[in-house]
Amino acid sequence: MASVARRAALLRGSCLAVVLALAALASAGESSGAPDWHVVSVGSLLPSSICAAATAASNSSALSVVHRHGPCSPLLARVGGAPSHAEILDRDQDRVDSIHHRHRGSGAAPAINPARASKGVSLPAHRGLSLGTGNYIVSVGLGTPRKDFSVVFDTGSDLSWVQCKPCKDCYEQQDPLFDPAQSSTYAAVPCGDPHCRGLDSSTCASGNRCRYEVVYGDQSQTDGNLVRDTLVLGPSDALQGFVFGCGDDDSGLFGKADGLVGLGRAKVSLTSQAAAKYGAGFSYCLPSSSSSAGYLSLGGAAPSNAQFTAMVARSDTPSFYYLDLVAIKVAGRTVSIPAAVLKAPGTVIDSGTVITRLPDTAYRALRSSFAGFMRRYKRAPALSLLDTCYDFTGHRTVQIPSVALVFSGGVTVSLDFSGVLYVSKVSQACLAFASNGDDTSIGILGNTQQKTFAVVYDVANQKIGFGAKGCT
Repeated sequence: MASVARRAALLRGSCLAVVLALAALASAGESSGAPDWHVVSVGSLLPSSICAAATAASNSSALSVVHRHGPCSPLLARVGGAPSHAEILDRDQDRVDSIHHRHRGSGAAPAINPARASKGVSLPAHRGLSLGTGNYIVSVGLGTPRKDFSVVFDTGSDLSWVQCKPCKDCYEQQDPLFDPAQSSTYAAVPCGDPHCRGLDSSTCASGNRCRYEVVYGDQSQTDGNLVRDTLVLGPSDALQGFVFGCGDDDSGLFGKADGLVGLGRAKVSLTSQAAAKYGAGFSYCLPSSSSSAGYLSLGGAAPSNAQFTAMVARSDTPSFYYLDLVAIKVAGRTVSIPAAVLKAPGTVIDSGTVITRLPDTAYRALRSSFAGFMRRYKRAPALSLLDTCYDFTGHRTVQIPSVALVFSGGVTVSLDFSGVLYVSKVSQACLAFASNGDDTSIGILGNTQQKTFAVVYDVANQKIGFGAKGCT
C-alpha cells in the first residue's frame, strides 16, 4: 500500500510539473512574441504619411501595386482626401453583396438608368451584376506611342477597361482620357469576335461595333466599345492586340482611377489573354500598409517558401477563384468550428474585398476565441461592420494572439499582424473579420488577410500558393 501511495504521489507531482511548465511556456510566449503571438509597438500601428515604396519584383512584366488611398498612390493629389474608414468598410459591404448575388445566381438585376435607355443601344435585360470598385492600383501603358494609366486591379472582374475619347459622359479621372485616334495600333473589335460573344452583356452597334456594359455592385458602371491595342507592362514588356473596353459613358465610385484591369478566369481577362506569353497564372503581394508598395506579376516562378492548396472547381461562378478553408487557429489553438460550416458554402479569394467574411457560426467562434485572449485591453466602439474593437491608448506595445487560416492539403497560413487587426486609430483597433450573417453565403478571403504574402495563382496546375514575406 505504501508503494502504491508513493507512486500516486510521484504521479501527482509529475502532473503538477507538466501543468506549471505549460503555464510558464504560455506566459513566455505571451510576453516575448513567440510564434503564437504578435508583439507590436503602438507607435507603428498607423501607416506613415510618407511613401516608402520600393520595387519588389524583378520580372519584366511586374507592376508596382499601391493602395489607392495611401501616400504612394498617384491618385492622392487629385482626390481631395481619402474616404473615412467607415466609408471604405461600407463600400466593402456593397462588394460583398455583389459577390453573394453572383454566387447565388438569383435576385433582381440593378435597375437600368432611364438616361442610358435613350442612347440608342439596346442592352440585354438581364445584365450580370459585377463587383464594387477595388482598393489597389497599378500603372500600365496603352497604345502606340504608349500612354500611362493608373487602374484598379481585380481578381473578381474579367473585362479590363479605361475611359476613352470621345466621351459622352465620363467621370473625372487622374490622367487624360485614352485617345484611340492617337494610337497607330488601335483597332475596334467586331461583333462576331469570340471576345464580344463571350461577354455577359454586349450588343452590336452601327458599324459592326461590339458594345459592352458592366454594372458594379455599388452601382458604378461603364459602357463603351470593345477594342484592341498594345498593353505595356513594366518598363517595356508589351502584350500586342490586348482586348479591353473603351468606356465612353461611365459613372460611379472609381475615385479618379483611369479604369480597371480584370484578372478573372474568363477569356477576356488579362490573365487569359496573357497566358500564351507569360504562362497561365499570376502572382501579387499586397503591402502591409498603405505607405508601402507590393507587386503584380504575370507568370513567373513561385517563391521557394510558397505553400500550395488546390483551387476548387465551380461552374456556378466560373470567374472567381475558389479554395477550401478547413480550419482557423487562434494563438496556435484550433477554433472549434464544425467542418460542414466552412465546407458547405465554400470560400472565394478576392483582391478587392477588404475584410474576410466567414459563415456566422465560424465568425462567432473566432471572435469568442480571440476576445478570450484580449481581456487585458479596454474595448472600443464598433467600426462599421467590425464589432470586436480595442482601445490601445496608453500602451507602448500590444500583445495580440496570432490567427492562422488552414486550407486543404494541410496548408497553414499564419497571418501577418496587419491581417489580424484593422486599425483606424490607436483607440480603435478591430478584429479584421466579419460575419456573413448566415451559414449559407459564400465565404470571402479578403485583401487585409492577404497582406505581405506572395499570393500565387497557378492556373495551369489549378492551385493557389502563399509565400510569407512576399513583398520583401
